[in-house]
Amino acid sequence: MTKRSLSLAAVAVALSAALLAQGQAPPAGDAQAPAGGRGGRRGGGGGAQQPAGGGQAPAGGAQAPAAPARGGGGGGGATSLRPKALDTTPDIPYEVVPNFMKLPPGVYMGEGIGVATNSKGHIFVNSCAQQTRNFEFDQNGNFVKEIGKDLYGNVFCHGIRVDPQDNIWISDEGANSVIRFNPEGTRVTMVLGRRAEFPFTGLAAPAKAQDPAPHYAFTRPTDVAFDSQGNIFVTDGYVNSRVVKFDKYGHFVKDAGHRGTGPDQMILPHTLVVDHQGNVYVGSRSGQQILVYDNDLNYKKTYDAFGAPWSMCITDGPHQYIYTSNSNPDSNDSEVHKVTGQVFKIELDGTPVGKWGKPGKQQGEFSTVHGLDCRNENVIYTTEIVEWRLQKFLLHPTASQTGGK
Repeated sequence: MTKRSLSLAAVAVALSAALLAQGQAPPAGDAQAPAGGRGGRRGGGGGAQQPAGGGQAPAGGAQAPAAPARGGGGGGGATSLRPKALDTTPDIPYEVVPNFMKLPPGVYMGEGIGVATNSKGHIFVNSCAQQTRNFEFDQNGNFVKEIGKDLYGNVFCHGIRVDPQDNIWISDEGANSVIRFNPEGTRVTMVLGRRAEFPFTGLAAPAKAQDPAPHYAFTRPTDVAFDSQGNIFVTDGYVNSRVVKFDKYGHFVKDAGHRGTGPDQMILPHTLVVDHQGNVYVGSRSGQQILVYDNDLNYKKTYDAFGAPWSMCITDGPHQYIYTSNSNPDSNDSEVHKVTGQVFKIELDGTPVGKWGKPGKQQGEFSTVHGLDCRNENVIYTTEIVEWRLQKFLLHPTASQTGGK
């Protein structure tokens, strides 16, 4: 091998290690991403390992899953990935709005990571392409603008949310930050967390979980939600296993959660929502559980019947429902496709109401749903990793499946 080849190989190794330290995958053709990297978001368990002792079963009768480290790839098999509520939950009729997303020439969608709507009906999409991009569309799917182009916090996208005041929030696992824009998307008004400084000097080891973790530092955060008092909740998920509460000024209040599948335990907290009473619902993706906390982050109970919660949203109400996607990782096998890919509609007490959707690549089917918006109970927006798209669905529930009952 020539000196030039050796030099290039050394540079590639150093760059790969530096990217992994920031929660990024190396470029295609280089070293493979670890279980907790980009591939982990799609189909793995975020590097999840079976906790020592297996964890305790949650209170209230919910059982811990037998294989908490699974998350896709067919590794756990179709049986272990089958949601308990799959066969007993009725289907909700639905239709897709064809070709809803309209991008201008020369603008392209990458992985569909997050989606949210504001009070005016505008739709915001968080996408991972060659770089993180945040798009705004009007209520008819027409492109409005790009938000935060070349932003320092656009490193490795993981979601987008809109708070009750129409502020736009971006979760970026590569920047280890949660970023708030004003409603117009023209100015950053708050940053939680901190992006690691550049340049790198030599090889850096991947970040390790910390318990307890620093109050104001994240390691690959995944989602953000808000209560009626303006408090902010963040899932610090791919490396740490916790949910964090900040007040409306960004001051740390409390965190909760430890690694495992028992009470107050989670593996890859990947998504969360907050109801009108301030209760917090955390989706433990690799644990295949939804953990419920009160507003002070005291553990209450666990729901374990709906598969792996890749994304959740909560309706405005007055009768509130949660939608949770038991998504189909892009690397799974055909048997796993038979028991994943649906979105469940559930009551706040964990009672299943209905389900809809199936895995596939055509319009109206799902290819790894990573983002959900359900501001309107029967108008659902999804973003998908594998097919690089936003879709709009119209649900037609029966009387027993709607807040109008």
